Amino acid sequence: MSVLVANVGELTTNDDELGVLTDAALVLEGDRVAWVGPAAFAPPTDTRVDAGGRAALPGWVDSHTHLVFAGDRTEEFGARMAGKPYRAGGIATTVSATRAATDDDLREVLRRHVAEAVSMGTTYLETKTGYGLTVEDEVRSARIAAEFVDEVTYLGAHLVPPGADPDEYVELASGEMLEAVAPLVRWADVFCETGAFDEAQSRKVLGSARKLGLGLRVHGNQLGPGPGVRLAVEMGAASVDHCTYLTDSDVDALANSDTVATLLPACDLSTRQPLPDARALIDAGATIALASNCNPGSSYTSSMAFCVTTAVLQMRLSVAEAVRAATLGGARALRRDDIGVLRVGARADLQLLNAPSVTHLAYRPGIPLTWAVWRAGSPVHLPRG
Repeated sequence: MSVLVANVGELTTNDDELGVLTDAALVLEGDRVAWVGPAAFAPPTDTRVDAGGRAALPGWVDSHTHLVFAGDRTEEFGARMAGKPYRAGGIATTVSATRAATDDDLREVLRRHVAEAVSMGTTYLETKTGYGLTVEDEVRSARIAAEFVDEVTYLGAHLVPPGADPDEYVELASGEMLEAVAPLVRWADVFCETGAFDEAQSRKVLGSARKLGLGLRVHGNQLGPGPGVRLAVEMGAASVDHCTYLTDSDVDALANSDTVATLLPACDLSTRQPLPDARALIDAGATIALASNCNPGSSYTSSMAFCVTTAVLQMRLSVAEAVRAATLGGARALRRDDIGVLRVGARADLQLLNAPSVTHLAYRPGIPLTWAVWRAGSPVHLPRG
């Protein structure tokens, strides 16, 4: 069935040839975009949706989340707001709760959070394991995650479990555990940070993952300057995520590589860290993505619009730059060229805002503007009436 989305006031395509169109329309057929152009030249279709002059843009591509978890860390958040610094070790609280949860418990958490994200315009989701940290629980996390999201990442190297020997755990995370999870995931990640895994340990896990054919990702430079960016670029990782503390050489390395700098501003606000220098990265020529980092400890939000708003109001990005980072940037962080863009042949991931332009995402901060969402051509969030 073909669907004409007509009377689009402003259409952000992220396609360099098409650019931003006004008085536009597009046709969705199956799970793909079949036509894009001026509304006056739209072809006949089976059905028609009147956008009413609203803005249309690609669905958000959230390339960094942690949605396989159980438990609550409200108390930890309250302590941070009272002045206690964020430390990587808080992950252990979630690990205990996740191990104790049933499969159905974890499914319900995933179902709820994915539905929440989609209702706010997210149409493509990555999520990670990393709250199991045993072979059985990491396999279970990957298997359940794959039922709900588009991309799954192995993060057995999230934290050394309490009481475990660090060297023995690295051997497990880069050996038996990795081999068991690898058939269920596309990516492998490592938390290369003080309090988690050092450069040598991170390199070992990533090297083993690459031998198994997995793509690489890195959590790096979140809590202070460190080797994460350099390691990610050197090993050809698709992205290095956080990038809160960057040196000039880190920025140069990213600008001269295919590694995407994925920025997680909601996390930095929640942990009271400085916001990344997105302006310096873009001006140097680096590719950036924005992602929610939705997780129970340091960034409990799935609102990509909030991240876009923050990037504009506090990180000196233009609205167009922030929207591009939250759509096409996320696609590039996942090495995809058929999402985050609205052109013929792309996946039909589309959102309509209850506003005439994307500028309203920052102009009206905190206002829920998502009016309609199609995910792979299927209407998953439509207005009533």
